[in-house]
Amino acid sequence: MSTPTVSSAVIHPAWLRLTHWLNAVAVVVLATSGWRIYNAAPFFPFELPRALTLGGWLGGALQWHFAAMWLLVGNGLLYLAINIASGRLRRQFFPLTSRLLLADFAAALKGKLAHADPRRYNMVQRAAYLFVMLDCIVLVLSGLVLWKSVQFPLLRELMGGYDSARRVHFIAMALLTGFVGVHLVMVALVPRTLVAMLRGR
Repeated sequence: MSTPTVSSAVIHPAWLRLTHWLNAVAVVVLATSGWRIYNAAPFFPFELPRALTLGGWLGGALQWHFAAMWLLVGNGLLYLAINIASGRLRRQFFPLTSRLLLADFAAALKGKLAHADPRRYNMVQRAAYLFVMLDCIVLVLSGLVLWKSVQFPLLRELMGGYDSARRVHFIAMALLTGFVGVHLVMVALVPRTLVAMLRGR
């Protein structure tokens, strides 16, 4: 029996591609509607361009935000559950060592980070994807404080209060948006990664 080559082997199974694209939709809707909500009561000395926001007005933005919130939470839980149950989380994201991470990061800055086998993540990818998972958890927890502050008093206090939770939520979304921007640049540099996420191979 012949061993499948890298080009013919499945890189991303169907469940991974589905959850990836659903998360992409959720993040875009959450970010753009969240920017509109922020503009209604900004706590930094700037507002975001209205053309980049979704919802038209505060009530509409909140409706979009809540709808995308449920999509992110449900889809995120499915993604984590399958990753853990299948052992993929351990295989793809660990081990993660600081020495190899720094070496891969230095190679990335020089444009020499290897992508020979798209089925295996390098250390920079492992760190980035683990960061996104943790960042999404922070987004959900801080979002719970903003949505149901009275029902989650302990969580509210752990966040430093309601106003602090707003800032945590905004910064966590800014970091996630930054990751998406870098991710898109990397896809442009290595276009076969987009093909693999669309076709699985």
